[in-house]
Amino acid sequence: MIPNTSKRYGGLGTKLEAKNRKNEFARLKSKVFLRGFGIVVLSFVVISIIYTLLWRGHGGEWLVSIFQSLFKMDYENALNLYQQLIRNNMGIVWGGSILLVFLILYYAMLTWFIRYFNQINQGIDALLKNEAGEITLPAEMSAVEKKLNSVRQTLDRRAVEARLAEQRKNDLVMYLAHDIRTPLTSVIGYLSLLDEAPDMPTEQRAKYVHITLEKAHRLEKLVNEFFEITRYNLQQINLEKEQIDLYYMLVQMKDEFYPILSERGNTAVLCADENLAVYGDPAKLARVFNNILKNAAAYNTPNTEILIRAEQRENSVVVTIQNQGPTIPADKLSAIFEKFYRMDEARTSDTGGAGLGLAIAKEIVTLHGGTITAESHENTTTFTVALPILH
Repeated sequence: MIPNTSKRYGGLGTKLEAKNRKNEFARLKSKVFLRGFGIVVLSFVVISIIYTLLWRGHGGEWLVSIFQSLFKMDYENALNLYQQLIRNNMGIVWGGSILLVFLILYYAMLTWFIRYFNQINQGIDALLKNEAGEITLPAEMSAVEKKLNSVRQTLDRRAVEARLAEQRKNDLVMYLAHDIRTPLTSVIGYLSLLDEAPDMPTEQRAKYVHITLEKAHRLEKLVNEFFEITRYNLQQINLEKEQIDLYYMLVQMKDEFYPILSERGNTAVLCADENLAVYGDPAKLARVFNNILKNAAAYNTPNTEILIRAEQRENSVVVTIQNQGPTIPADKLSAIFEKFYRMDEARTSDTGGAGLGLAIAKEIVTLHGGTITAESHENTTTFTVALPILH
């Protein structure tokens, strides 16, 4: 029996993280402790100095003379008042004096300590205002400084990604709007010819109707891409998980793509265990494999096979979809899972769509706790989807 080490090592990792978090502020904690201890010592030192230099031998006489002046007393009455109020309560008097000095010094320490919060606030303000340069804090707050700079880098990266995605979307909408004009103009043109020539020969009429239908289908595809962009921006993917017969799902996907693949002499071959199962959302996972297969079919070399493999590896199921076609350059391979990204950026062919298929696939796989990757070399491209059996 293989021991379950994941829980043990997971607990160890949690303890190490907690220890590291404590060590992050060890310097600050030491400095605050030393300041507090110094305040206590300084309080006693100040009182001792006051007692030694100012009070001992003279303090009583000063108070008696003060009482005489304030209350217009003679020496005997002032001395008696001093003995009753001060002399007989020396413990309380000196204890109160020490406490007063301590509170004054403690307030000074709090003023010193609050400057850390002021500096953190300044760092957060710099983060919110997106000011240039690194956020710097005192050495004791190095952990907070690192986190603030890490947050800044994350926000900057996300802002760049958002701008690029928005630019790609705008470019795509512009391309789609431009592309819609061509089939729409053709549809209007051929329908106008059919309307203006009711006595057109049957053969020619059938030809024009066929061309018009093809252009209408192209127009429908472009309009659907517009809707796909809108759906992606508005949708929130929610999973409804259940036990899935993954082998049967892949067989269905292969059969559904048969007409599309056969047009170019392509075929799909499935190699998988018939008992292969996974826990997930069947509709969403079907969309993942559909999007990958659609991409493979669009860029596959004619008269070649698309190989689909599925197998269980430890606690996950790994599905690979491999097709033959032009090698994807490394710079494009790293971006194919980004939304609105199209490898056919010039839109010189009918391959690809709104550039959302693989982005949606990645989002669905990630929500399942899995991973999706792509490799391309020597005219072979392979997509790999790894899904946990239970999640």
